[in-house]
Order: sequence, then C-alpha cells, then structure tokens
Amino acid sequence: MKAAAFALLVALAGSSSAALGQGMELLRSKGCVGCHDAERTKVGPSLKDIRAKYGGDTSRTPQIVARMKDGKGHPKIAAPDAELTAAVQAAIAAK
Repeated sequence: MKAAAFALLVALAGSSSAALGQGMELLRSKGCVGCHDAERTKVGPSLKDIRAKYGGDTSRTPQIVARMKDGKGHPKIAAPDAELTAAVQAAIAAK
C-alpha cells in the first residue's frame, strides 16, 4: 500500500499529497466513479485505462479540463477549474 501511494505521488511530479487526496475525493464526491471504475470500463474508460493512455503525464490536464467544461468527448461539467484540475490529475495518476 505504501509503495502504491509513493508511486502515485511520483507520477504527479510536483503535486502535493494534499492535492492528490483532494483529487481522489473529488472523483468520488462529483460522481466520476459512477462512470469511471478503477479497473473496468463502465460508461467511461477505467482509471487504469486513463492512466495507460496518458502514462502519468499530467501536462495535458489543461486541455482535458477545457474539453470537460465544453462538453467535448465528455459530459459537460460545471465546476471550478481547480477542482477539475485536481480530479483530472488524480485520474491520470490513479493506480
């Protein structure tokens, strides 16, 4: 468990553990896990598949957030950029 948490922090490259925790909590509280399971595809890709697609690289977070806010390729989400950024970074880094 500790090794997985450490790997997750390394994958975020510079994000604080508090931000990671906030992002994971937002994934739960905003209902993201209703469509994005940790291991299997539901309505949307699994967190595992998201991680594989982006390879833990959070540099595309601003583009993903913009697409989510515009409803392009993802249901439109009305949330502050900071919350969406934390959630996206947590999803990309999720293991």
